[in-house]
Amino acid sequence: MANPDVLKHVAEIVDGYDCRREALIAILQDIQNEYKYLSTEALELVADKLGIGVAKVYSVATFYENFSLEAKGKYIVKVCCGTACHVRKSQPIYDGLREYLGLKGKQKTSGDGLFTLETVACLGACGLSPVMTVNDEVYPKMTPESAIALLESLREKEGESRAQA
Repeated sequence: MANPDVLKHVAEIVDGYDCRREALIAILQDIQNEYKYLSTEALELVADKLGIGVAKVYSVATFYENFSLEAKGKYIVKVCCGTACHVRKSQPIYDGLREYLGLKGKQKTSGDGLFTLETVACLGACGLSPVMTVNDEVYPKMTPESAIALLESLREKEGESRAQA
């Protein structure tokens, strides 16, 4: 993300908080909302503008689970693994999506950069279990097959929009 325009915008975000150290979490949230992750360059720039150590910024960014230091896909897929979803077989959904996306080891983002697959402790939709979200849109009563079909339809949609561009 060493793009000069990106770093300029990150600097503007920090400046929007008057370079106040106590706004560190809000600053990181705004950067992540904009770019879907926190790059090394962005964290270093934040530290510099706030006049604090890079280690301090990293400690905050790694302490909170919602922050990501890895680039995420266009579509963030979250599979619920809470009790209700687990009992109703959410694990095969997650496993099926990992296989479909070709994810290995700790990899969370597909090779084409389109999808990031995550698990969450609870999505608060127990009556709809097993449930998953794609970019915060809830999909109820999923199966491995319906989950894969959903991702296939999103991939097709992406292919169509690229062909039109």
